[in-house]
Amino acid sequence: MDYDALDRKRAYYQTRKHLLPPESLRNYESAFLVEYTHNSTAIEGNTLSLIETKLLLEDKLSVGGKALREIYEVTNHAKAFDLVRRRVAAGMPLDENTVKDIHQILMENIFPGGIYRNVNVRITGAGFQPPSPNEMYFQIKNFFADLPVKSDAPHIEPAAWIHGEFVRIHPFSDGNGRTARMIMNYQLMRSGWLPVSVPKEERQRYYEALEVYAVSGDIQPFAAFIAELEDKELDAVIAMIEQAVGRDEAFRTRDHVIEEGK
Repeated sequence: MDYDALDRKRAYYQTRKHLLPPESLRNYESAFLVEYTHNSTAIEGNTLSLIETKLLLEDKLSVGGKALREIYEVTNHAKAFDLVRRRVAAGMPLDENTVKDIHQILMENIFPGGIYRNVNVRITGAGFQPPSPNEMYFQIKNFFADLPVKSDAPHIEPAAWIHGEFVRIHPFSDGNGRTARMIMNYQLMRSGWLPVSVPKEERQRYYEALEVYAVSGDIQPFAAFIAELEDKELDAVIAMIEQAVGRDEAFRTRDHVIEEGK
């Protein structure tokens, strides 16, 4: 992945996003929410289809034949992402209280959220063991202490590290993956990137890249994976901008921006 080219795409998007018609932006954000919620919950075993997720979130229609927990997982996810969007828009930093608030919303009507675990946990199929409750407590405190420093890393790496380190620590009894993907997007959006959705079809590659970090401390495979997702989101939104204003009036196409390094 050419991270410098990705940075230039971000700059191109940031300087031209105001050209997106409001209706186009609303449609994009609505479609992203449905896709993101479906993928993030499906990765954890939720069986609602993409269409069922859309019916539930956009059309406010009930979905039959599903466990109540699965319904809550989907509706809670949408509520949590709404919180993320609002706090990012308000310029609020990612801190411990925000992470606990996100987890609490994700777990609403399922079990008490926002509370660190006091039991040992195992991740099925993983080659690493999350820390014991006592050790976890110290590691999660270090995680939040390190956030300001890690956020200064270049390109997309800070968001990847936030996700990878949070999952490695595994501070909650359940919902760590959904929370990690949520706070990764929090960091992406605070840094001027678009939020990303990890496709459920890419689950194996996603887990493998996370395990590389948990076992060896190498964040690069996971950062490259997230960068690819970001690249696709930027391409989609930039295409919408150019379609809205006309390619000849879009100053430079994204190809020219990348080639010229501007």
